[in-house]
Amino acid sequence: MQALSNLKILDFTTLVPGPFATMMLADLGADILRVESPTRPDMIRAMGPFSDGTSTTHAVLNRSKRSMGLDLKNPAAVEMVKRLVTDYDIVIEQFRPGVMDRLGVGFETLKKINPKLIYCSITGYGQTGPNRDRAGHDNNYISLSGLNGYSGRDGKRTPIMGVPFADLAGGSLHSVVGILAAVNQRTQTGLGQHVDISMTDAMFGMSAMFGSHYLAGKEEPRPGTTALNGGTFYDYYLTADGRNLSIGSLEPQFFTQLCATLGLEEFITLGSKPDAASQQKFKQLLEDTIVTKSLAEWVDIFKDKDACVEPVLTLSEACESEHMTQRDLVVSVDTYQGSVQKQIGSAIKLSDSPPTYGLCGAPLGHHNQQVMEEMGMSEKEIETAKLSGMFGNALV
Repeated sequence: MQALSNLKILDFTTLVPGPFATMMLADLGADILRVESPTRPDMIRAMGPFSDGTSTTHAVLNRSKRSMGLDLKNPAAVEMVKRLVTDYDIVIEQFRPGVMDRLGVGFETLKKINPKLIYCSITGYGQTGPNRDRAGHDNNYISLSGLNGYSGRDGKRTPIMGVPFADLAGGSLHSVVGILAAVNQRTQTGLGQHVDISMTDAMFGMSAMFGSHYLAGKEEPRPGTTALNGGTFYDYYLTADGRNLSIGSLEPQFFTQLCATLGLEEFITLGSKPDAASQQKFKQLLEDTIVTKSLAEWVDIFKDKDACVEPVLTLSEACESEHMTQRDLVVSVDTYQGSVQKQIGSAIKLSDSPPTYGLCGAPLGHHNQQVMEEMGMSEKEIETAKLSGMFGNALV
């Protein structure tokens, strides 16, 4: 038994936030049925690179999920969804506020059919507020939250993240927490509820620590002014071969080990002073020291030192590292073409119910017939459904 094997989820999401969330839930056993438009396919399906003719991004984000192609502008498709929610009692969608209502499958409509329904909506700005109807993307949400306002280097262009941080940490992770919280409450009340996830809200919430500096301490956090954004020696340092070394030796025991390893014992007092001038002088000492050796040399020097010093790896180096391998973070997943694809696995480790992986992302509408048969539809009903046009070109 897997931890979430009792959850059945209808997934109406596209692109990254929702699919990543339901991928996490599927890895832990949830039954995910993706409901996709046959006339406006998910853009992720067209995103390269490709393996066996399938987008590798689609293959990983939609592993272990089934696909049903439904044109929600077709009344027959709306009736199909209403029938499905009697069994699939969790819905996750990613349209702008009001879209699902106009299609006839909004929360208020569906909860009348199934009062136990948990309905999670992921949007850029939430179901309420002046920005609720605005278009947006990951960098917009991070920007409006204030988070980018104190990130990066002072006077430099604000940094762009290596991953869509607001989509993943904001949309995906917060929706998973919200859904599971609602599931827990449902076990006590027997009733579902609407989960409103705003990616901008989530990014704003991520500033709780430094938000307190401004809201309660009356200090505006700016780039390079806090203990964790470049205001201290806690930073990245260039090596002789143009790579980077991360130094995070904040606690006294780690800091002492750092200085001893680098031969900077006489500067321990300077580096431990909290004032900006002392920190910048010590950072310059570190920069002048770290740039004298290659990354490989520093890795060898610090390999047995308890100092919170680690190399900045490329993704390929991380994938091939002993740690990621031993933690089962690179996994082999079967494809619909009969081959095997390497993917990054689940980071959630449960002792009694480890993550499992079904097939890579399914072809659009691949499970139409199977789902209708599971719903108990007769051959005549299935044929009528096919003739209704609700499946478009996603009929298999």
